Amino acid sequence: MTREPGNQQSSGQHSSRPENIPSRAAIGGHPLHPMMVHFPVAALLGVLGADIGWFFTGDAFWARMGLWLAGVGAIGGWLASIAGLIDLLTVSAIRRLITGWQHAILAVMMLSIATLNWLLRLMWGEIVILPWGMVAGWLTALLIAMAAYLGGRLVYEKAVGVDVEQ
Repeated sequence: MTREPGNQQSSGQHSSRPENIPSRAAIGGHPLHPMMVHFPVAALLGVLGADIGWFFTGDAFWARMGLWLAGVGAIGGWLASIAGLIDLLTVSAIRRLITGWQHAILAVMMLSIATLNWLLRLMWGEIVILPWGMVAGWLTALLIAMAAYLGGRLVYEKAVGVDVEQ
């Protein structure tokens, strides 16, 4: 079994403490991607709540809320992905991590579906919520969970963007 970089000390010995993998897309040493990703995630998960509200009430307010949340989530997600892409492509230690590529691929899949969901709502309104908007919303949520798990592994197991020096 091969090991990903980021879990070994310079001597080649396995360590419980990974080496630092700094972020290039950072302000004052604070990585931008993990700071930016929370808002789009919250918005895209909020689409599910808006759709449920629309389903049970039929109130157009919930359809408009779902449209706005889908737009904020999609646009915000693509903006956050720019910072992640900068790190993935410019930091060789991150580029060598299989987990980094898996996270990126899932995120692009998720953002593509979220963007489609937003555009369908923008063009067709309430008529697409059932079933396509809800299916896209739940699929987006599933992909968010998977990408978030891998993002957590990058931070907590590989120390991507984390200063572990004492």
